[in-house]
Amino acid sequence: MAEPLDLNQLRTFLTVHRAGSFTAAAHLLGVSQSTVTAQIRALETRLDRELFDRRARGVSPLPYADSLAARIAPALDRLSDVTATGHTPHAEPVHLAGPAEFLGTVGMRLLAPLIAEGVQLRITTGLTDPLLEELRAGRHDLVIATRRPTDPALVAEPFTDEEFVLTAAPDWAEWLKARVKTPTATPAQGQAQSQGAVLRAALADVPVIAYDTGLPIIRRYWRYVFNDGVPTPARLTTIPDLRGIRAAVVAGAGWSVLPKYLCRAELDSGALCLLHQPDEAPLNTAYLVHRPGGSADPHVTLVRRRLLSAAKAWWADNEC
Repeated sequence: MAEPLDLNQLRTFLTVHRAGSFTAAAHLLGVSQSTVTAQIRALETRLDRELFDRRARGVSPLPYADSLAARIAPALDRLSDVTATGHTPHAEPVHLAGPAEFLGTVGMRLLAPLIAEGVQLRITTGLTDPLLEELRAGRHDLVIATRRPTDPALVAEPFTDEEFVLTAAPDWAEWLKARVKTPTATPAQGQAQSQGAVLRAALADVPVIAYDTGLPIIRRYWRYVFNDGVPTPARLTTIPDLRGIRAAVVAGAGWSVLPKYLCRAELDSGALCLLHQPDEAPLNTAYLVHRPGGSADPHVTLVRRRLLSAAKAWWADNEC
């Protein structure tokens, strides 16, 4: 009679399969990477076949590994639920990461009911690329990403579409409006120019407030709305925080392109003005990203489901 497979080795294997790397699995299991490596090698020896293709960044499961994971996952997950019930009074804190502006403005509103009911969060803010790297390494449970990850080892669910607006304070808006109505070009040139082209020319004389010198959000707007690149600004101030950009623009420092959700109140109150209203607003899809296979922590599932469902309702109510 064949000797049964080792339960710890199977649990380690399933964690590696879901996490996509030995490093991330070690973090999730609370053991060293060498322990994970040794257990996977022992299981491969016991099965007499390789389970993973080792790569520079993580591992990729071979077909037999996918089949094995599908067979053992339901039983191991049920066993995990049973053993957790006996000695875990509550779920672990959920590690959620994403842009500071979105989490501070929208994310906490969406998750407030869960927090009130006892869900604990550990929030990390930052840029998408390093946050996704940390997700692969097991440091986060969920990441709100401003782009779809290219790594097939991560699961990305469309989360929301953020709309971008070209905006400035009322004084600059009035100044630009006068320039657009009375362009400095000759009549023949003026007839050939669109209103958008005249506006862009006028904006060259107004200070630009941007996230960084690469003008990422502004370039996306220019490319989508004007089908053109952004000239190098003559006067540029960079603030690596969209809330700081909003504050500077409201105070009359210059113009910028901002997510509409972030400046909706200022637009409604008149503290900011739209400088251009294209037929189709430029959008950027944000994604809720996690490692494959789900999480044994029920609160991670609660947070994920709440974000996906409540975000749609919030966006519809706020017309963003």
